[in-house]
Amino acid sequence: MSTDLSTLTSVIPEAPPDVLDEALKKTQDTTWTTFSPDELVALLSAFSPSSPVAAHSKAYLVLSAYCQRRRSEASTPEQGTQLICKTFETPVTSRIADTEEREVLAGLTFLAALFDVDHLSASAIFQRDGVFESVMDALDLFPTSRQIDVAVAHLLGHAAAHKPCRTLLGADHQKWLEWKSRQTEDAELRAAAAVAMVKLARGSSLDASESGVPAKQPMEDAELAALMKGLVVDASATAPLADAVEGLAYVSSNPAVKEMLSKDAAFLSKLFALVPRRKGAPAPSLEDLAGSPLYGVVVVIANLCTYRPRLSAEEAQIAKLRRMAKASKSSGGSQAADQEEDPLDDDEHVKERGRRILKAGAMEALTSAVRATDSRAVRSVVGKAILSLIEDKDNRGRILQAGGAKALISIIQGNLPAPKSSDSNTVPQLEAADFEPIQALAKLAITASPVQVFGPNEGAIYDAIRPFSLMLTHPNANLLQRFEAMMALTNLSSQSPEAADRIARADGLMNKVELLMLEDHTLIRRAATELVCNLVAGCEDMFNKWGGTKNTAAKSKLQVLLALCDVDDTPTRLAASGALATLTASPAACESLAELQSERHRVLPILGQLINPSVVTRPPNDDGDADEEDELSTEPGLVHRGIVCVRNLFNGIQDKSTQMEIASESNRMGVVRALVLAVKGCAQDTRSPILRPAAEALKWLLEHGVEIPV
Repeated sequence: MSTDLSTLTSVIPEAPPDVLDEALKKTQDTTWTTFSPDELVALLSAFSPSSPVAAHSKAYLVLSAYCQRRRSEASTPEQGTQLICKTFETPVTSRIADTEEREVLAGLTFLAALFDVDHLSASAIFQRDGVFESVMDALDLFPTSRQIDVAVAHLLGHAAAHKPCRTLLGADHQKWLEWKSRQTEDAELRAAAAVAMVKLARGSSLDASESGVPAKQPMEDAELAALMKGLVVDASATAPLADAVEGLAYVSSNPAVKEMLSKDAAFLSKLFALVPRRKGAPAPSLEDLAGSPLYGVVVVIANLCTYRPRLSAEEAQIAKLRRMAKASKSSGGSQAADQEEDPLDDDEHVKERGRRILKAGAMEALTSAVRATDSRAVRSVVGKAILSLIEDKDNRGRILQAGGAKALISIIQGNLPAPKSSDSNTVPQLEAADFEPIQALAKLAITASPVQVFGPNEGAIYDAIRPFSLMLTHPNANLLQRFEAMMALTNLSSQSPEAADRIARADGLMNKVELLMLEDHTLIRRAATELVCNLVAGCEDMFNKWGGTKNTAAKSKLQVLLALCDVDDTPTRLAASGALATLTASPAACESLAELQSERHRVLPILGQLINPSVVTRPPNDDGDADEEDELSTEPGLVHRGIVCVRNLFNGIQDKSTQMEIASESNRMGVVRALVLAVKGCAQDTRSPILRPAAEALKWLLEHGVEIPV
């Protein structure tokens, strides 16, 4: 039987422990929106220090489910807040204003938990007339109660993270927190007060940067960090550890604090030991998991090794103007600007910090964190941290050895929705953070062999194709991520024909790659061309689409490859000419190229330029004028590919008149002389791979009436 929840007070006796279990079952009912009196009492008292940790965990699940249900049925965020407040405001505020310590503790701890689950409704209750006064009065009402002190410190820490509540905290409240953070008798209280100080200091700095009024910092970040670092190194109880790590997660964004923490091997060892260990270790109990500072640990690791954002010239200029504007407002703004440009946060310092924490066991802690929890928040931060550590190529071997690739694959599988054949044209909803573990895995797949990254099971390689193709095609991915996705797919495509075939068939992938082949950015264009080269060689369907069969679309694709053989970038020319060398094994491709030569007169000059640009005239541009750009360079790989393309073209043309025309133009444009010089150049090396195709090309020319100069 449900009741009017707003009329409940603390006089109702505590409910039996199985009441929470019943409430947890009700959360599965889509029509559930109310608590019975016993359920509400059980929920309000479940976060008290006297309640077991198992009750805390169940209560969090019930509270979270209720708040989500109320917000889902509300038409606006404001209405959702009102619905939640209507349920909890009166019973919570009456408990906080009670004269019984047990009831006050229940109210304080429940409101702190509500901040974790739904900060909007918790903030609204905290700001109600008389509530904050009742919170602080509890300190006078129970002056010897350490549990009240800890509960108030925790609640103030939650409130300090939100501006509307933060404005209620004055100098006296800061002094109380500072006093409690400096005492040494109670480690849990000290940690809770220190975390509140950190959040208050962070929030005050943000408020100052917005208003232009300098913020007064009672304790510096370095002092707070040293305090909490000491708690981590010395503490044996879980509660102060969790609070200390939470505080470090905040202050470790300061470059000076990052340096201090990363150089303390004893601290790092203690910090990483807080993560449940490897397979085979005893499984952590429910109490261990509920009290584990897991999220804070991975945030600290991520903060220590995260690089500054890579900005374009325009973005850097805008950022500079913003810093100047802040600096002109206040000294607080100037300090914030200085911190953004702190040399301790440059790439070299970040790289060294990454190496230090890897040596101390950071990678083992990150992979263990992925095994320990399915929490999306924890796994997202782990992905970000591994991406930062992988930036340094020297770290990649250690990361692979520690199981970094497996951890990334696990994170990615949890982030991506399951593919549905009926929704093949639907783009999955992915945020920027979802691409970080994919990008990290791509970096590993670029610099290591697929077997090293994914193991001997080809199924793992096939599973990686979808996230890489999504990172390449998704509108929320940036250009660097698309580039690295193509590089990784290029490496995978060389593993087996089946892998190449699956890549070529990935939804929307080839359409995107073909567009990127025309990109002005040299590296993007190169990566797209290299991927096509590998797919043409490894996938029969790609071979046919790009020239293996005779049709207009294939002819257009051949024309693109031919144009890319004439760009001023040797790796792009190598890839494009390699694809042409493969495709010209098909008579259909040779016929299409012969038609292009007849129409635009560019095929033979471009192929000849691959062999010897000094004797073959550059092809005319689109206006019909000779290209006057600097002479293109060449190298043995281009020479070999060019000769194979020419030989294949000669042998693939079936029409007699076309054969004679191609032979004549080859002579006129210098291709014949380029072939002769290539043969002479390797006369001393009888094992040169160019000798045979060059000799076959020259023989064909002789048979078609061309005089070969000696």
